[in-house]
Amino acid sequence: MVRRTGLIRTLIVLLSVLFWAPLTTAAASTATSSAPASAKAAAADCRVLAPGGSAAAERAIAAACAEVAAGTWYTWGGGHGSQPGATYGYVDPTDPEDSKHDPERRGFDCSGLVRHAYAQATGSDILDGVASQQYYTHRAADRFTAAQGLAPLVPGDLLAYGTSKNLHHIAIYLGAGKMVEAKESGTKLMVSDVRLGGNYFGAVRVNTGEVTGHIHQTWGTDVWTKAEPALNADRVYAFPYSTTIRVECQKHAEKVTSDGYTNDVWSYLPDYKAWMTNIYIKGPAWLEGVPECKF
Repeated sequence: MVRRTGLIRTLIVLLSVLFWAPLTTAAASTATSSAPASAKAAAADCRVLAPGGSAAAERAIAAACAEVAAGTWYTWGGGHGSQPGATYGYVDPTDPEDSKHDPERRGFDCSGLVRHAYAQATGSDILDGVASQQYYTHRAADRFTAAQGLAPLVPGDLLAYGTSKNLHHIAIYLGAGKMVEAKESGTKLMVSDVRLGGNYFGAVRVNTGEVTGHIHQTWGTDVWTKAEPALNADRVYAFPYSTTIRVECQKHAEKVTSDGYTNDVWSYLPDYKAWMTNIYIKGPAWLEGVPECKF
């Protein structure tokens, strides 16, 4: 009786192994295939979703979407190395808890992704800088206000969020109300519905061809532009550091003394719809070749 019971137990164990093994293998196969399926789904969602974008804009979208498909992380400060491309990030001092792993993650922040995408599209680092500098780029082909909504936009346009004094986020429009973005610490690059809420500022279309206008370079840090050519005029935007700008015209206005220089010439910057003292524009006090403003 003891021997028969032992035999029965042995048979039960063998049958259990036989039936259990295929199930386990199938489960493992399903688990293994789910990750690629998820990546493929993300890649399928990230694509040009409407006509009208330039060939370069479509290439920029393809470059950004390749990072989405690869499962690349958002990382604060990522993508701002000496050359475009993913880099390790930093702890965001305004959000230290959520960004605590960013120094361990190689990826992009919002403007780092935009920089990388358009560098891949054009073969040149045309959008180096933070979100505000990318929105106010001298390479703007067109600009759109928040009030205009999505109707005039085409794939490849850059969507900016914040205020004129603090544009803190930027993303790439895909069309059909969708955008690709590096959103925040703790997430991977993603496709999102365009957010047209209170902090949507507007959009800019990037000119990837020849730049027109009078192109100059600023110097100094945190230099404010003004709504009028006067020191007490409303502040519009502060250049965080040396920035490439487009000057439309210049004129004599309020005299300014700063950093050892005195000058009464102010330049109008059409991309910012603002004025800047020529003290902080590299070159002579009166910029050569720039016409006098008639307004």
